[in-house]
Amino acid sequence: MTALHATPAGLPPRLPVRDRSTAAERVPRGLSPMLSRLAAERATGVLLRERGTLYLAEGRVVHAESPAAPGLDVLLTAHGTLSPAAWRDAVAQADERHGAARLLVDSGRLTPGILELCHLSALFDAAFFALAPSSTPGRFRYGTGHWLGPVRPVPVSALERETLRRRDLLHRIWPDPDTDSAPLARADPPRVPVLTARQQAVVALLDGVRTASDIARALGRPTFHTLVDIRRLAAAGVLRPRPETPDPGPRVPAPAEHPAADATRSAPPDPAPPDPAAPAWAPHHGDAARSAPPSPAAAPPPLPVRAGHPNPPSPAERLALDDPDVALLKRVRDALEAL
Repeated sequence: MTALHATPAGLPPRLPVRDRSTAAERVPRGLSPMLSRLAAERATGVLLRERGTLYLAEGRVVHAESPAAPGLDVLLTAHGTLSPAAWRDAVAQADERHGAARLLVDSGRLTPGILELCHLSALFDAAFFALAPSSTPGRFRYGTGHWLGPVRPVPVSALERETLRRRDLLHRIWPDPDTDSAPLARADPPRVPVLTARQQAVVALLDGVRTASDIARALGRPTFHTLVDIRRLAAAGVLRPRPETPDPGPRVPAPAEHPAADATRSAPPDPAPPDPAAPAWAPHHGDAARSAPPSPAAAPPPLPVRAGHPNPPSPAERLALDDPDVALLKRVRDALEAL
């Protein structure tokens, strides 16, 4: 039974307070039913999914990999935190008793805090893509470990909750997911927005060929953090997905293979008769007039207008908007990239 409390006259009613004690119970089920079952039975092994791989130890995720996300090696070596040679040596010497993570810490090449921070960033980044909706069923192999060794296991419930939060954040920034996987090109916004240093680094790599994952690897950043910048730039009209097929050029008329084909085409006024002595492949006179004109260059899409707002915010105002939910993520990101 819910008790109702009267509020003083003239004051708005108090907002309801969210009960955080049951927040975990309200996480939607079914993000990965197999992963939830493996967590319940405290399984150890590797879960293979369409877009990534999750390694489990006693029902908790200890490592994650995805082709869409830079690995731990990229995050450690891109900014000079660890030399590539030191990483290769640790991987080569790793065995079942001594993982690469323990070798790096024991040798003094990494502190436990730096290793844990970079490892968690890579794990959550790869798991975000590994847990993406898939039409291919996952496969699990029991007893398969990872050469990195244990660093900081993550409960499955926490991993699913963070994955859902990241999906919601990207959707609220810009609801079009085409920018996540398509090659990205620069657009021509009506007004040039003021970009942050992070966004300028992303824009500098827009060439119509690189995808978000390519840009993240080139910058040595997690792909999800790069997606946040890319979707903000897309919302401001600074970038757009490159069309899958380029605009066709002027059409060159092909010779007719059947007399009925010429009858279906509209003839130009006063067409000249074909030359009997001309080779079969030569175009008839007047075919140039029937050629379709070249398609105009695709214009950049207009900036979206928020419903209910006659004066939409400028691109600079959109980029300046900061979501409070991402404050902690930004602090972790900045700490990682400052290593």
